[in-house]
Amino acid sequence: MTDWKTRTKLVHEGSRRSQYGEMAEAIFLTQGFAYESAESAEARFIKTGEDEFIYARYGNPTTRMFEERIAALEGTEDAFAMASGMAAVNASLTALLRAGDHVVSSRALFGSCLYILEEVLTRYGVKVTFVDGPDLDQWRAAVTPGTKAVFFESMSNPTLELIDIRAVAEIAHAVGALVIVDNVFATPIFSRAVEQGADVIVYSTTKHIDGQGRALGGVVCGSKDYIRKVLEPYAKHTGGSISPFTAWMHLNGMATLDLRCRAMADSALKIARALEGDARLSRVIFPGLESHPQHALAMAQMGSGGTLVTFDIAAGKEAAFRFMNALEIAKISNNLGDAKTIATHPATTTHQRLPQEQKDKLGITPGLIRLSVGLEDADDLIADLKQALDHI
Repeated sequence: MTDWKTRTKLVHEGSRRSQYGEMAEAIFLTQGFAYESAESAEARFIKTGEDEFIYARYGNPTTRMFEERIAALEGTEDAFAMASGMAAVNASLTALLRAGDHVVSSRALFGSCLYILEEVLTRYGVKVTFVDGPDLDQWRAAVTPGTKAVFFESMSNPTLELIDIRAVAEIAHAVGALVIVDNVFATPIFSRAVEQGADVIVYSTTKHIDGQGRALGGVVCGSKDYIRKVLEPYAKHTGGSISPFTAWMHLNGMATLDLRCRAMADSALKIARALEGDARLSRVIFPGLESHPQHALAMAQMGSGGTLVTFDIAAGKEAAFRFMNALEIAKISNNLGDAKTIATHPATTTHQRLPQEQKDKLGITPGLIRLSVGLEDADDLIADLKQALDHI
């Protein structure tokens, strides 16, 4: 129901009940489906109805509940759930593009996203142009009448650089290019990407949507034509579909998604304010801070600074490692969006494969720490961060 508010959608949208009338969403752990007759099997393969299924790689009742719920939340006509966030990113691009097509992308991306654009797509004849995402003049210069799609992270990993979705969408749509947005850091709670002009929105559901660090998953949201005519044929034939069990976990995770993301964002702002001005840090990056150069855009685009804080330990890598090893509450890992606070050293983990020159250009310094703020008490987290900084 389009007039339902966010928290209501997160609990009820897309629900399907069997003849037993179960309250909790059922897990349909089946890869295939039985038909009443040979004729009905033939008919379903010719045209699959709205609530009919053929094979779990094509669709499943549990998976379909998750797809309908996330599409309703994001404000798109449809969605297709996939085995991981990177499967979703790959499919969103590869299903659309052919040899000779042109893509324009921001250069500040997660390492695996860069690999798909730099290595996979170019290997098959797709032309890729990278731009500095916040620089609209670079987008205007790079997007041409032959551009098929633009791709960017609405908030970049790990330096929290924002892209003006509305402005880039206007540039892309002027030449008929599709706007594909990796919206993981923005979260579906703070996202208004569709309203701002995005055509396709990609999430790693491994992150905030699952919220417990339990399972890999991904989803692509878009128009019915894009999802069913462009993406679905590619996804179902190449085998990147999500497990029904994972879809069921994500459905349960979504019930608390709004509450979790808002609590995390509130704590992230409190932490960023506590760290700002600490002499041991050369910078604190958080779009929710008034000092952030893109604060106004963050408030207009998301209404929040998000759930991650990035900061740079001035003394470099060894000091950053001493800081991380001294943490008592926050855990060292490379995931994000978890209920547990996670500290990541991007230069040696998530973005390790990038050449130093590229790291320098993206601002991924030896002292940079990405903090994914969890659900712990913010004051406890601040105390933990401060005592760890005393060890550097």
